Amino acid sequence: MSEFIVHSIPGSPFGRAVMSTLEEKGARYRVAPVMPGTLKSPAHLALHPFGRIPVLEHDGFRLYESQAILRYLDRVVPEPPLTPAEPKRAARMDQVLNVCDWYLFQGCGSVIGFQRVVGPKLMGLTPDEAAIEAAMPRARAVFAELARLLDTQPFFAGDALSLADLHVMPQIDFFTLTPEWAELGAPYQNLVDWLKRMQTRPSFAATTWERVADMAKAA
Repeated sequence: MSEFIVHSIPGSPFGRAVMSTLEEKGARYRVAPVMPGTLKSPAHLALHPFGRIPVLEHDGFRLYESQAILRYLDRVVPEPPLTPAEPKRAARMDQVLNVCDWYLFQGCGSVIGFQRVVGPKLMGLTPDEAAIEAAMPRARAVFAELARLLDTQPFFAGDALSLADLHVMPQIDFFTLTPEWAELGAPYQNLVDWLKRMQTRPSFAATTWERVADMAKAA
């Protein structure tokens, strides 16, 4: 099978979800690094008309939107399967994928993660404490719901790893870098145990911010 190319900024949780899925599939890929501040450049807009990441290229086919990329990878590299065959479990996977995009990231990770991690690390910014505090009620609700959806299962869609876990994992891992994790995630033992399970997977170690940065330098 031809190589997959992932256009992403090292550290992006959405890019990491794609690379983690490729790792789980054992598929060959390389990182085409996107530099912070270039998302609206003509070169990047030619890849993604809305100026976001990641973008996947494969065998002359180009695709953006993370969920679309994850589902494409699960179809084109069918083993091991990462979508449950049972309809209710597949529906739960789809639900968690959307919770991740629309609630965990939007207004939570996009604020708290940026203010605590991305802004200070990449841009030298001082965290906006008022913006973080304003995002906390939404974040508390999201983490409570994720804990409820996970319940006592080992993974979000049941007994087996799915795209939902691979999509949520980078977002949750980002929160562990913030002091807000102590209030948002740590009180839910099932989420803590789930994250430990995810951290033992080779796909986790292979896609850390540092590892992807190294891949980007070698590109």
